[in-house]
Amino acid sequence: MAIFLKTVDIITTVLTIIILIRVLVSWYAGPKNAIYRFFDWLTRPFLAPLRRIIPRVGRLDFSPLVAIVIIQLIYFLLFHFLR
Repeated sequence: MAIFLKTVDIITTVLTIIILIRVLVSWYAGPKNAIYRFFDWLTRPFLAPLRRIIPRVGRLDFSPLVAIVIIQLIYFLLFHFLR
C-alpha cells in the first residue's frame, strides 16, 4: 500500500508542476513556440474536458486552476482514506 501511495504522490506532484509550467509558459510564449506546444500537448488531456465545462472570463482561463484543485483533492482523499 505504501508503494501505491508514494506513486500517487509522485503522479499528483508531477501533474501539478506540469500544469503550473504550462501556465507560466503561456504568459511568455505564444502558441507557435515549441515549448508552449509541448506543455499544451502534455496538459490537453486534463484541461480540455474542463474547458468544455468552465467558460473563459475575458482572456482568463481558469481550467488549470480547477485541474490543480481536483488533482489535490484526489490526492487528499486517497491519502486520507487509504492510510
